[in-house]
Amino acid sequence: MDVQGTVQAGFEPVRDAFVRNFEQRGERGAAVAVYRDGRKVVDLWAGTKDVDGTAPWAVDTAQIVRSATKGVAAAVPLLLHQRGQLDLDAPVGTYWPEFKAAGKERALVRHLLAHQAGVPAVDRPLTFAEAADPDTAAAAVAAQAPAWEPGTAHGYHAQTYGWLLAALVQRVTGRTIGRWVAEEIARPLGLDLWIGLPADEAHRVGRVGPVEEPVQGGGALKLRPKRSVADAYADPASLTRRAFGAIDPAPDENDPAYRAVELPASAGISTARALARFYAATLGPVDGHRLFAPATLAMARTEEAVGPDHVLVVNTRFGLGYMLHGPASPLLSPGSFGHPGRGGSLGFADPASGIALGYVTNGMRKGVTADPRAQALIRAVRAAIAGDVT
Repeated sequence: MDVQGTVQAGFEPVRDAFVRNFEQRGERGAAVAVYRDGRKVVDLWAGTKDVDGTAPWAVDTAQIVRSATKGVAAAVPLLLHQRGQLDLDAPVGTYWPEFKAAGKERALVRHLLAHQAGVPAVDRPLTFAEAADPDTAAAAVAAQAPAWEPGTAHGYHAQTYGWLLAALVQRVTGRTIGRWVAEEIARPLGLDLWIGLPADEAHRVGRVGPVEEPVQGGGALKLRPKRSVADAYADPASLTRRAFGAIDPAPDENDPAYRAVELPASAGISTARALARFYAATLGPVDGHRLFAPATLAMARTEEAVGPDHVLVVNTRFGLGYMLHGPASPLLSPGSFGHPGRGGSLGFADPASGIALGYVTNGMRKGVTADPRAQALIRAVRAAIAGDVT
């Protein structure tokens, strides 16, 4: 495998794991980057730009990162709170009066961030054209009756999360969330990361597609989902299917029109380097730029919701906008926070070690969290810094 990039001394295990992902785990094209204490220590890429192509992955290749976008989008309301422009304990209706409809009067801003708002699905799925129109999408979630009383339970808002945050940010700032990220996060930090891909960057983005988990030899058992999880995904009437199918028919992720639209729950485009650098800046300064003040960092990784997830049908943990380390989404240590993307991509930060990691791939697997390729990279980072992580 012709791996490009650099690895700082001591982080060779990450390169080894990255190579094994291609040799043993069916990787087609991917990149991984790691920062430690604000400095880049791993920056690797290999394979093909397109999952079904032959052109090599380049130094500036970017990919759609699906729900890893949520971790970037969640930073916006947290930064607005940090700047005194948004009260996380205020009712959503304070900023967005229409959202008070159908029994959501007591839904707080923090409930939106922690997947506790009760609107993981809409009664009628939106077409792509409707989902792409911010006013139509906002109206749909504002009118939706909650599946539970906001704040009393949680369930992964797979698609609606983006519509909720986009509408809130638009009403507080007058800017779209994609524009806010571009101007206030990506530009100062020099990130190749977009929510709403500009046309002049489209040539850099590879085609994604499904890949199968390779058959393991040597008598290893292939992991299968619990029957309750499998049943939830198979049942068209389940909250699980409805949450993930909130846009119907499912859009083509390789369509330039899809990539150009601001869908902050699922359609962000990024390099691994940009994801890692973003999370590094939540921990501390990166070339003089820092995103989260200490209090904001604490809020991002403080547990807000824990236990049975009404959508993912497993126990999950969420802070304000971020998945927290746990069995459903293992990260580096108990204090880690971040967000996976369904199919494989991952970005996270670990305050205990100063580590921030970004991983992107064009080969999409069926799992929502804990992709085996990303997990192999996490184990390699843990091995590289053995003794430092508690």
